[in-house]
Amino acid sequence: MAVAGGIVGEVLTLLKRSVEPGITTKELDSIAYKEITRHGATPTFKGYLGFPASICTSVNEEIVHGIPSKRVLKEGDIIKMDVGATIQGFIGDAAVSVAVGKVSQEAKDLMDATRESLAEGIKAAQPGNRVGDIGLAVQTYGEAQGYGVVREFVGHGVGHYLHEEPQVPNYRDPTKGPGPLLRPGMCIAIEPMFNIGGWETRILDDEWTVVTKDGELSSHFEHTIAITEEGPIIFTVHH
Repeated sequence: MAVAGGIVGEVLTLLKRSVEPGITTKELDSIAYKEITRHGATPTFKGYLGFPASICTSVNEEIVHGIPSKRVLKEGDIIKMDVGATIQGFIGDAAVSVAVGKVSQEAKDLMDATRESLAEGIKAAQPGNRVGDIGLAVQTYGEAQGYGVVREFVGHGVGHYLHEEPQVPNYRDPTKGPGPLLRPGMCIAIEPMFNIGGWETRILDDEWTVVTKDGELSSHFEHTIAITEEGPIIFTVHH
């Protein structure tokens, strides 16, 4: 898991440096594919349930699962890049939101809040806590900042498979109790998604791309972490 997560971190570091006005999302996908395979890993997403690309690229009101294309990024956009890499039978999974050139203060604030909420969620991922404590930490932070916290798409366990139990929502549903106990040895992906408007979503006709229902901007950050006796460890660190 550490090896897979490290590769994902290196890919995201490279992608962040590659984002600029004029580049296409398809070119970013190609950069990611070359970097993943250079490390001897395979892109986890490519072919997963029929997904056609190596990474997900979601721009502006697109939240997650955007398909790389000939779309040209322009000044003021924000792009979410989600990367998975498989090596030695293990998977790393992480995502970042990146400004394309100079963006609005509104977009900066949204990305900062989403990034910070991920840190809050990770802090809550202590052995003996519950999955619901992670969601509560993320939700509390996001809603205090006035953002819509996406509910239909959630974090998850990760290891030999991309999506394993337990689900890790970014909110706490009082009707479902505190959720599973967090135990040392568990590996999970925490991935808050915040919208400037409401939390509701819809899926485009390509049957993959998830967008905000009201067309407002969205931000997404994700890390794969391990629960240990000493607390959470982040596998997918990037710079």
